[in-house]
Amino acid sequence: MSAASANPSLFRRFWANYIHRHSWGILLCLLLMIVEGSALGGLSYLLKPLFDVVFTPGGETALYGVGFAIFGLFAARAFTVVVSRTLIWSISQKVSAAMQSDLLRHILTLDAPFFQTNPPGVLIERVQGDTAAVQGIWSALVTGIGRDLLGLVALMAVAVSIDLRWTLAALIGAPLLILPAALLQRYVRRKSRELREQAGQRATRLDEIFHGINAVKLNRMEDYQTTRFRNVLKTIRRAEVRSVFGRSLMPGMIDLVTGLGFFAVLLMAGDEISSGQRTTGDFMSFFTAMSLTFQPLRRLGEMSGTWQVASASLERIYALLDSRPAYPRPQISGTVPAAGPPEIRFDNVTFAHGDQAVLHGLSFVAEAGKTTALVGASGAGKSTVFHLLTGLLEPASGAILIGGATTTQMSLADQRALFATVTQDSALFDETLAENIALGRAVDPDALERALQAAHVVDFLPALSRGVQTPVGPRGSALSGGQRQRVAIARALVQDAPVLLLDEATSALDAQSESVVAGALALGSLGRTTLVIAHRLATVRDADKIVVMDHGRVAETGTHDQLLAQGGLYAGLYRLQFKD
Repeated sequence: MSAASANPSLFRRFWANYIHRHSWGILLCLLLMIVEGSALGGLSYLLKPLFDVVFTPGGETALYGVGFAIFGLFAARAFTVVVSRTLIWSISQKVSAAMQSDLLRHILTLDAPFFQTNPPGVLIERVQGDTAAVQGIWSALVTGIGRDLLGLVALMAVAVSIDLRWTLAALIGAPLLILPAALLQRYVRRKSRELREQAGQRATRLDEIFHGINAVKLNRMEDYQTTRFRNVLKTIRRAEVRSVFGRSLMPGMIDLVTGLGFFAVLLMAGDEISSGQRTTGDFMSFFTAMSLTFQPLRRLGEMSGTWQVASASLERIYALLDSRPAYPRPQISGTVPAAGPPEIRFDNVTFAHGDQAVLHGLSFVAEAGKTTALVGASGAGKSTVFHLLTGLLEPASGAILIGGATTTQMSLADQRALFATVTQDSALFDETLAENIALGRAVDPDALERALQAAHVVDFLPALSRGVQTPVGPRGSALSGGQRQRVAIARALVQDAPVLLLDEATSALDAQSESVVAGALALGSLGRTTLVIAHRLATVRDADKIVVMDHGRVAETGTHDQLLAQGGLYAGLYRLQFKD
């Protein structure tokens, strides 16, 4: 049994969080749907005078009265259908948008361990697919209660008023639905959970294929990826067919029970009408009322399946909303650095990915207002230092101090506001070049122009059709790798942050461009504490301090000339890179 079905508090939370604010609109929809549902009962009731009075000799005087009454019912029903459907759809879209927005906002508060175990495709499906399923159930509930249930009550009232015995005979098979209905609900709920999980796998496969499209093409993986995707689709198809089969069984069984009931009524009513105990109008009114119950019963039967689908999705939604960061931070900082470029200090910091230790008591100091470079072989822990500084990861032990403030006592927003970063992966968004530099902040036009000049973005601006207002394409695909890196550098230069953090910032540039941009970064580092993470030692020769890392520890510290003179690890790396 799903948690959502076993725990009604999930639906109460859903009502309180999203539905309650639309109570008046939903109440109006209910009232309109009550009119719509009741019109069916009124129509079946009017068939008795139609057959017993109007369609008899001398019944012409009642023709207009009954006729206008029937027309009035259809007119009222038409009005309520248009207004209620439009209103319920409008509210439904607002609720869905609010849920998707809340889910995204919450997901963005979670930290790196969450995203290591939840691929993007799965999260996309959680935000889109699960909310769509829940959106369907609550609008179906409003429709079911307001139109189908009330319409069913009105029709049954007409049927009972004509003959209670006929009504009981029509319902003779209803008890047969109880046990199958309970079993079907469990079956549909289980298949719905499987379907939602497989839908996440489908989105993940597409996400990975399109993100790695160049690798797919270069390695001739088109058939391989298509086959893998086809297998996922096959699993989804089987789960979907089984889910639809389960949801369809309930209205199917209702059809059988209804047919059994009609047969029983005909056996009873046939003799009574032929003997004159009942009129044709009685039978037609009763028959119409029971016939009109057919569709509401079917829709209510289908709604039980829809309910189970929504239960599975609602469980997944609140499981996601209830997830918390593995390393929670205070919302308000207990301490923050003073204004100006801060000193950065690592004090006996350790960190591990699972059972694999990465940093072993790392300690070093990056002096305020100076440039410190971190170098070392791959796997030395340099990128981990970057992630720890920016709050993407948290140390297992030890302390990281920025301007004397311990990072664990700072909010993530305050910590990350200290850094202007340029990474090896210059991530751009499918927006304009100017928007990719500003990142939603208000940027002074003069500051933007200086950043464009300093990062040498102006060198390729004339080739863009709309200058800085040119869209850069998905992930910056409209620009070359070097151009994307220059935009990322301009983004960092335009930010008023006291620390400049560079992780292989010039890795995508050719030698000539690297020399030019290195000068721009040197200019941008003035008045800031700069930390440079690099593999290429040519980019750090002018650093005030070079920290050489080896297997998560500090192996050597000094200037370029001092480290060469020592003839240690740095000198060996330097000779290896410049042996020619």
